Amino acid sequence: MMGQEHLRNIALIEGAQVAAIFEPDAGMRAQAQALAPMAQFHDTLDSLLATDKLDALLIASPNYLHVDQIARIAASRPLPLLVEKPVFTDPAHFDTLRALDYGAPLWVAMEYRYMPPVAAFVQQAQQVTGGIKMLSIREHRFPFLPKIGDWNRFNRNTGGTLVEKCCHFFDLMRLIMKDNPVRIMASGGQDANHLDERYDGAQPDIWDNAYVIVDFARGARAMLELCMFAEGARYQEEITAVGPDARIECLVPGPGRFWPAHLGAPPIPQLIVSPRNPKGPRQMEVPVDPALLDAGDHNGSTFYQHARFADVVRGRGKVDVSLSDGLWAVQMGLAAQHSARTGQAVRLNADGRIDTCAPANDTA
Repeated sequence: MMGQEHLRNIALIEGAQVAAIFEPDAGMRAQAQALAPMAQFHDTLDSLLATDKLDALLIASPNYLHVDQIARIAASRPLPLLVEKPVFTDPAHFDTLRALDYGAPLWVAMEYRYMPPVAAFVQQAQQVTGGIKMLSIREHRFPFLPKIGDWNRFNRNTGGTLVEKCCHFFDLMRLIMKDNPVRIMASGGQDANHLDERYDGAQPDIWDNAYVIVDFARGARAMLELCMFAEGARYQEEITAVGPDARIECLVPGPGRFWPAHLGAPPIPQLIVSPRNPKGPRQMEVPVDPALLDAGDHNGSTFYQHARFADVVRGRGKVDVSLSDGLWAVQMGLAAQHSARTGQAVRLNADGRIDTCAPANDTA
């Protein structure tokens, strides 16, 4: 699904063309070929990397494959690389990636930054609030979708829900706060989704709801509320920041293809500023180009991300989301998973290292 969203959005970038694709699943390969009919298809990653006239690479494979594929590309042909989140899932790979000398621009795909309402929120939040003291992010959404081989049903493949899904929100927290976390506390579990499913006799163990509290180095705090059995909500994401001067909030609807037709047009994203003095909320619509909404499920953000990545490939832009940013986001998710399992707060060091963290599939 995400690979196809990338294909649709690359097609909207002037002067860009998909040259080669490695897609081992026959059904997905046929759909990708329909979206990129000029692309050469390859049976191995090595064959793809040997293709002439490549300018950049994109990884949109299952989470647990990212680290090995990055390493193989780095050793063979380190072209500018856009790699989907999460950049890793196994705590043992943190040091591996920190030591990586990739040799070309490497961008971690945190497309939530580029949703127009979220981008407007990020741009204004610190100034409007007079300095953020509290930040909350709520995502009430649909359950995990079916994926090839059902890989996303198990923590061992995804890193856990607070890594797989929520690294986006931990990345936003650091971006909005302009600060790093020092302590994380969480509670989460699997209470409604996938309980009756079995794959080779195994029940999925992926969580579907959680609360996470994050303390930041300069004293501000943030909270994440995730619920993946709440697709009846009008808005999928609600982001709120509060400081001594005002509150600002951002309301973002989910994918338009999931909006019930009998309810009419889908909601338009909102930005609301509520000053303390003089009181009086100011509400602004932040519409998204319909063509971009049709190209994916992320409110146009995938297009804007690709446009900025294309500038990097063409030598006239800089990487917005570095490997370090991607590592921080995963570490925050792993810390939250560990806190929820153990009931203990988890501390993070200045370099993002977790003081104590069990493997992602540890259910103790």
